[in-house]
Amino acid sequence: MSELRIEGLSKTYPNGVRALSDVTLTIPTGMFGLLGPNGAGKSTLMRTIATLQEADSGSIMLDTLDVLREKDSVRRILGYLPQEFGVYPRITAEAMLDHFAVLKGIANTRERRETVSALLRRTNLYDQRKQNLSTFSGGMRQRFGIAQALIGNPKLIIVDEPTAGLDPEERVRFHNLLSEIGENVVVILSTHIVDDVSDLCSRMAIISGGRVLMSAEPQVAIANLKGKIWQRAIGKKELDDYQQRFSVISTKLVAGRTVIHVFSEAQPDPSFESVTPSLEDVYFYYSKLQSGKAEEKAA
Repeated sequence: MSELRIEGLSKTYPNGVRALSDVTLTIPTGMFGLLGPNGAGKSTLMRTIATLQEADSGSIMLDTLDVLREKDSVRRILGYLPQEFGVYPRITAEAMLDHFAVLKGIANTRERRETVSALLRRTNLYDQRKQNLSTFSGGMRQRFGIAQALIGNPKLIIVDEPTAGLDPEERVRFHNLLSEIGENVVVILSTHIVDDVSDLCSRMAIISGGRVLMSAEPQVAIANLKGKIWQRAIGKKELDDYQQRFSVISTKLVAGRTVIHVFSEAQPDPSFESVTPSLEDVYFYYSKLQSGKAEEKAA
Protein backbone atom coordinates (compact mmCIF):
# COMPACT_ATOMS: atom_id res chain seq x y z
CA MET A 1 0.00 0.00 0.00
CA SER A 2 1.45 3.34 -1.08
CA GLU A 3 1.49 6.58 0.90
CA LEU A 4 2.07 10.16 -0.22
CA ARG A 5 3.66 12.45 2.38
CA ILE A 6 3.71 16.21 1.91
CA GLU A 7 5.68 18.25 4.44
CA GLY A 8 6.09 22.02 4.75
CA LEU A 9 5.19 22.75 1.12
CA SER A 10 5.07 26.46 0.24
CA LYS A 11 4.71 28.41 -3.02
CA THR A 12 4.56 32.15 -3.70
CA TYR A 13 4.06 33.38 -7.26
CA PRO A 14 6.11 36.27 -8.72
CA ASN A 15 3.10 38.60 -8.34
CA GLY A 16 3.24 38.08 -4.57
CA VAL A 17 0.29 35.68 -4.26
CA ARG A 18 1.08 33.04 -1.63
CA ALA A 19 -0.64 29.99 -3.12
CA LEU A 20 0.61 27.42 -0.58
CA SER A 21 1.70 28.02 2.99
CA ASP A 22 3.45 25.22 4.92
CA VAL A 23 1.15 22.48 3.60
CA THR A 24 1.61 19.17 5.43
CA LEU A 25 -0.53 16.12 4.60
CA THR A 26 -0.33 12.33 4.71
CA ILE A 27 -2.39 10.67 1.96
CA PRO A 28 -2.83 6.87 2.11
CA THR A 29 -3.98 4.42 -0.56
CA GLY A 30 -7.62 5.04 -1.45
CA MET A 31 -9.72 8.07 -2.31
CA PHE A 32 -8.57 11.28 -0.64
CA GLY A 33 -10.69 14.41 -1.01
CA LEU A 34 -9.07 17.83 -1.13
CA LEU A 35 -11.90 20.25 -0.52
CA GLY A 36 -11.76 24.02 -0.80
CA PRO A 37 -13.19 27.07 -2.56
CA ASN A 38 -11.94 28.31 -5.91
CA GLY A 39 -8.58 30.03 -5.40
CA ALA A 40 -7.81 28.03 -2.24
CA GLY A 41 -4.55 26.62 -3.63
CA LYS A 42 -5.90 23.20 -4.66
CA SER A 43 -4.76 23.37 -8.28
CA THR A 44 -1.34 24.71 -7.30
CA LEU A 45 -0.91 21.75 -4.95
CA MET A 46 -2.11 19.27 -7.59
CA ARG A 47 0.21 20.72 -10.25
CA THR A 48 3.15 20.57 -7.86
CA ILE A 49 2.47 16.92 -6.99
CA ALA A 50 2.08 16.22 -10.73
CA THR A 51 5.63 17.65 -11.33
CA LEU A 52 4.25 20.50 -13.47
CA GLN A 53 5.59 23.32 -11.31
CA GLU A 54 8.19 23.90 -8.63
CA ALA A 55 7.67 24.53 -4.93
CA ASP A 56 9.64 27.17 -3.03
CA SER A 57 10.21 24.87 -0.07
CA GLY A 58 9.07 21.60 1.47
CA SER A 59 9.07 17.98 0.34
CA ILE A 60 6.78 15.40 -1.28
CA MET A 61 7.52 11.69 -0.97
CA LEU A 62 5.61 8.82 -2.59
CA ASP A 63 6.88 5.92 -0.50
CA THR A 64 10.66 6.23 -1.10
CA LEU A 65 10.34 8.34 -4.28
CA ASP A 66 11.24 12.03 -3.99
CA VAL A 67 8.52 13.67 -6.10
CA LEU A 68 10.18 17.08 -6.35
CA ARG A 69 13.58 15.71 -7.40
CA GLU A 70 12.82 12.49 -9.32
CA LYS A 71 10.27 13.94 -11.75
CA ASP A 72 10.80 11.46 -14.61
CA SER A 73 10.32 8.51 -12.27
CA VAL A 74 7.15 10.10 -10.86
CA ARG A 75 5.69 10.69 -14.32
CA ARG A 76 6.02 6.99 -15.16
CA ILE A 77 3.71 6.05 -12.28
CA LEU A 78 1.40 9.09 -12.38
CA GLY A 79 -2.08 9.45 -13.84
CA TYR A 80 -3.33 13.05 -14.09
CA LEU A 81 -6.69 14.47 -15.11
CA PRO A 82 -6.45 18.28 -14.90
CA GLN A 83 -9.44 20.58 -14.66
CA GLU A 84 -8.98 21.55 -18.30
CA PHE A 85 -7.31 19.12 -20.69
CA GLY A 86 -6.95 19.51 -24.44
CA VAL A 87 -7.53 16.86 -27.10
CA TYR A 88 -7.52 16.91 -30.88
CA PRO A 89 -11.24 17.13 -31.73
CA ARG A 90 -11.03 15.35 -35.11
CA ILE A 91 -9.24 12.27 -33.79
CA THR A 92 -11.13 9.23 -32.59
CA ALA A 93 -11.06 8.21 -28.94
CA GLU A 94 -9.22 5.01 -29.86
CA ALA A 95 -6.52 6.79 -31.88
CA MET A 96 -6.00 9.47 -29.23
CA LEU A 97 -5.69 6.93 -26.44
CA ASP A 98 -3.20 4.97 -28.58
CA HIS A 99 -1.16 8.18 -28.96
CA PHE A 100 -1.17 8.71 -25.19
CA ALA A 101 -0.04 5.11 -24.70
CA VAL A 102 2.93 5.71 -27.02
CA LEU A 103 3.86 8.80 -24.99
CA LYS A 104 3.62 6.70 -21.83
CA GLY A 105 6.23 4.33 -23.23
CA ILE A 106 4.13 1.36 -24.41
CA ALA A 107 6.08 0.62 -27.60
CA ASN A 108 4.72 -2.86 -28.40
CA THR A 109 1.81 -2.50 -30.84
CA ARG A 110 -0.13 -5.53 -29.58
CA GLU A 111 0.30 -4.54 -25.93
CA ARG A 112 -0.81 -1.01 -26.75
CA ARG A 113 -3.88 -2.21 -28.63
CA GLU A 114 -4.88 -4.46 -25.73
CA THR A 115 -4.30 -1.65 -23.21
CA VAL A 116 -6.41 0.84 -25.21
CA SER A 117 -9.23 -1.67 -25.66
CA ALA A 118 -9.28 -2.57 -21.96
CA LEU A 119 -9.33 1.08 -20.85
CA LEU A 120 -12.13 1.98 -23.26
CA ARG A 121 -14.20 -0.91 -21.91
CA ARG A 122 -13.41 0.01 -18.31
CA THR A 123 -14.60 3.60 -18.85
CA ASN A 124 -17.67 2.46 -20.83
CA LEU A 125 -16.46 4.11 -24.05
CA TYR A 126 -15.71 1.06 -26.17
CA ASP A 127 -18.83 1.44 -28.32
CA GLN A 128 -17.80 5.05 -29.05
CA ARG A 129 -14.14 4.25 -29.76
CA LYS A 130 -14.43 5.23 -33.47
CA GLN A 131 -16.14 8.56 -32.73
CA ASN A 132 -14.23 11.82 -32.94
CA LEU A 133 -13.66 13.38 -29.52
CA SER A 134 -15.48 16.53 -30.67
CA THR A 135 -18.75 14.54 -30.54
CA PHE A 136 -18.27 13.53 -26.88
CA SER A 137 -20.47 14.95 -24.12
CA GLY A 138 -18.88 16.48 -21.02
CA GLY A 139 -19.23 13.24 -19.09
CA MET A 140 -17.77 11.18 -21.92
CA ARG A 141 -14.80 13.56 -22.13
CA GLN A 142 -14.19 13.16 -18.40
CA ARG A 143 -14.32 9.37 -18.69
CA PHE A 144 -11.88 9.59 -21.59
CA GLY A 145 -9.68 11.74 -19.37
CA ILE A 146 -9.69 9.00 -16.73
CA ALA A 147 -8.88 6.41 -19.40
CA GLN A 148 -5.73 8.32 -20.39
CA ALA A 149 -4.84 8.82 -16.72
CA LEU A 150 -4.98 5.04 -16.16
CA ILE A 151 -2.44 4.16 -18.88
CA GLY A 152 0.50 2.29 -17.41
CA ASN A 153 -1.22 1.20 -14.15
CA PRO A 154 -0.25 4.31 -12.15
CA LYS A 155 0.38 4.21 -8.39
CA LEU A 156 -0.79 7.83 -7.97
CA ILE A 157 -3.80 9.40 -9.70
CA ILE A 158 -4.76 13.08 -9.47
CA VAL A 159 -8.17 14.34 -10.62
CA ASP A 160 -8.87 18.08 -10.46
CA GLU A 161 -12.54 19.22 -10.31
CA PRO A 162 -13.71 16.15 -12.28
CA THR A 163 -17.50 16.46 -11.88
CA ALA A 164 -17.95 20.20 -12.44
CA GLY A 165 -20.62 20.66 -15.11
CA LEU A 166 -21.69 17.01 -15.30
CA ASP A 167 -25.38 16.09 -15.26
CA PRO A 168 -26.56 13.87 -12.35
CA GLU A 169 -26.44 10.61 -14.36
CA GLU A 170 -22.90 11.22 -15.63
CA ARG A 171 -21.81 12.28 -12.15
CA VAL A 172 -23.00 8.99 -10.66
CA ARG A 173 -21.29 7.04 -13.45
CA PHE A 174 -18.07 8.96 -12.87
CA HIS A 175 -18.29 8.41 -9.10
CA ASN A 176 -18.63 4.65 -9.63
CA LEU A 177 -15.58 4.65 -11.87
CA LEU A 178 -13.48 6.60 -9.38
CA SER A 179 -14.57 4.35 -6.50
CA GLU A 180 -13.39 1.28 -8.40
CA ILE A 181 -10.06 2.90 -9.27
CA GLY A 182 -9.42 4.05 -5.69
CA GLU A 183 -9.35 0.58 -4.17
CA ASN A 184 -5.66 -0.10 -4.84
CA VAL A 185 -3.89 3.20 -5.59
CA VAL A 186 -3.56 6.69 -4.13
CA VAL A 187 -6.26 8.87 -5.72
CA ILE A 188 -6.42 12.58 -4.90
CA LEU A 189 -9.75 14.18 -5.74
CA SER A 190 -9.53 17.98 -5.75
CA THR A 191 -12.94 19.64 -5.71
CA HIS A 192 -15.14 22.40 -4.32
CA ILE A 193 -18.20 20.09 -4.43
CA VAL A 194 -18.84 18.73 -0.93
CA ASP A 195 -20.99 15.81 -2.12
CA ASP A 196 -18.11 14.44 -4.21
CA VAL A 197 -16.02 14.04 -1.07
CA SER A 198 -18.95 12.80 1.01
CA ASP A 199 -19.83 10.11 -1.55
CA LEU A 200 -16.33 8.92 -2.42
CA CYS A 201 -13.58 9.62 0.09
CA SER A 202 -12.45 7.74 3.19
CA ARG A 203 -10.16 10.64 4.15
CA MET A 204 -10.18 14.34 3.37
CA ALA A 205 -8.59 17.70 3.98
CA ILE A 206 -9.94 21.24 3.74
CA ILE A 207 -7.68 23.90 2.26
CA SER A 208 -8.27 27.65 2.10
CA GLY A 209 -5.91 30.53 1.46
CA GLY A 210 -3.15 28.04 0.72
CA ARG A 211 -3.36 26.52 4.22
CA VAL A 212 -4.58 23.13 5.39
CA LEU A 213 -7.35 23.83 7.89
CA MET A 214 -8.10 20.21 8.80
CA SER A 215 -7.42 16.62 7.76
CA ALA A 216 -9.54 13.71 8.96
CA GLU A 217 -12.01 10.99 8.07
CA PRO A 218 -15.25 12.70 6.93
CA GLN A 219 -17.39 10.87 9.49
CA VAL A 220 -15.02 11.78 12.34
CA ALA A 221 -15.08 15.45 11.27
CA ILE A 222 -18.89 15.37 11.22
CA ALA A 223 -19.05 13.68 14.65
CA ASN A 224 -16.82 16.42 16.11
CA LEU A 225 -19.54 18.97 15.35
CA LYS A 226 -22.38 16.96 16.88
CA GLY A 227 -24.47 19.14 19.19
CA LYS A 228 -22.74 22.32 17.98
CA ILE A 229 -24.74 23.20 14.84
CA TRP A 230 -27.98 25.15 15.31
CA GLN A 231 -30.58 26.24 12.82
CA ARG A 232 -33.40 28.74 12.51
CA ALA A 233 -35.30 30.59 9.80
CA ILE A 234 -35.10 34.39 9.76
CA GLY A 235 -36.20 37.27 7.59
CA LYS A 236 -33.75 38.41 4.95
CA LYS A 237 -33.38 41.82 6.58
CA GLU A 238 -32.39 40.18 9.88
CA LEU A 239 -29.33 38.44 8.42
CA ASP A 240 -26.80 41.20 9.13
CA ASP A 241 -27.92 41.39 12.77
CA TYR A 242 -27.60 37.60 13.23
CA GLN A 243 -24.17 37.57 11.60
CA GLN A 244 -23.04 40.19 14.10
CA ARG A 245 -24.42 38.30 17.10
CA PHE A 246 -23.68 34.67 16.21
CA SER A 247 -21.12 32.50 14.38
CA VAL A 248 -23.17 32.01 11.21
CA ILE A 249 -21.46 29.42 9.02
CA SER A 250 -24.02 29.15 6.20
CA THR A 251 -27.25 30.62 4.86
CA LYS A 252 -29.77 29.04 2.52
CA LEU A 253 -33.01 30.37 1.02
CA VAL A 254 -35.85 27.89 1.67
CA ALA A 255 -39.43 28.70 0.60
CA GLY A 256 -38.75 32.42 0.73
CA ARG A 257 -37.15 32.32 4.18
CA THR A 258 -33.47 32.53 5.01
CA VAL A 259 -32.33 29.47 6.97
CA ILE A 260 -29.09 29.96 8.86
CA HIS A 261 -26.73 27.44 10.44
CA VAL A 262 -24.82 28.68 13.47
CA PHE A 263 -21.87 27.12 15.28
CA SER A 264 -22.18 27.26 19.07
CA GLU A 265 -21.12 25.01 21.95
CA ALA A 266 -24.56 25.58 23.53
CA GLN A 267 -27.99 26.62 22.24
CA PRO A 268 -27.62 30.26 21.13
CA ASP A 269 -31.16 31.11 22.26
CA PRO A 270 -34.49 29.25 22.51
CA SER A 271 -35.42 30.12 18.90
CA PHE A 272 -32.68 27.84 17.55
CA GLU A 273 -33.04 24.08 17.08
CA SER A 274 -30.21 21.58 17.05
CA VAL A 275 -29.54 19.87 13.70
CA THR A 276 -27.49 16.83 12.77
CA PRO A 277 -24.30 18.17 11.19
CA SER A 278 -23.35 17.28 7.63
CA LEU A 279 -20.07 17.41 5.74
CA GLU A 280 -21.29 20.71 4.31
CA ASP A 281 -21.42 22.09 7.85
CA VAL A 282 -17.86 20.83 8.41
CA TYR A 283 -16.73 22.57 5.24
CA PHE A 284 -18.35 25.89 6.12
CA TYR A 285 -17.19 25.73 9.74
CA TYR A 286 -13.55 25.39 8.72
CA SER A 287 -13.57 27.58 5.61
CA LYS A 288 -15.41 30.47 7.30
CA LEU A 289 -14.58 30.35 11.01
CA GLN A 290 -11.27 28.50 11.21
CA SER A 291 -9.85 30.11 8.05
CA GLY A 292 -10.16 33.54 9.66
CA LYS A 293 -8.43 32.32 12.82
CA ALA A 294 -5.59 30.82 10.75
CA GLU A 295 -5.10 34.13 8.92
CA GLU A 296 -5.02 36.06 12.21
CA LYS A 297 -2.46 33.61 13.62
CA ALA A 298 -0.29 33.92 10.50
CA ALA A 299 -0.43 37.72 10.66
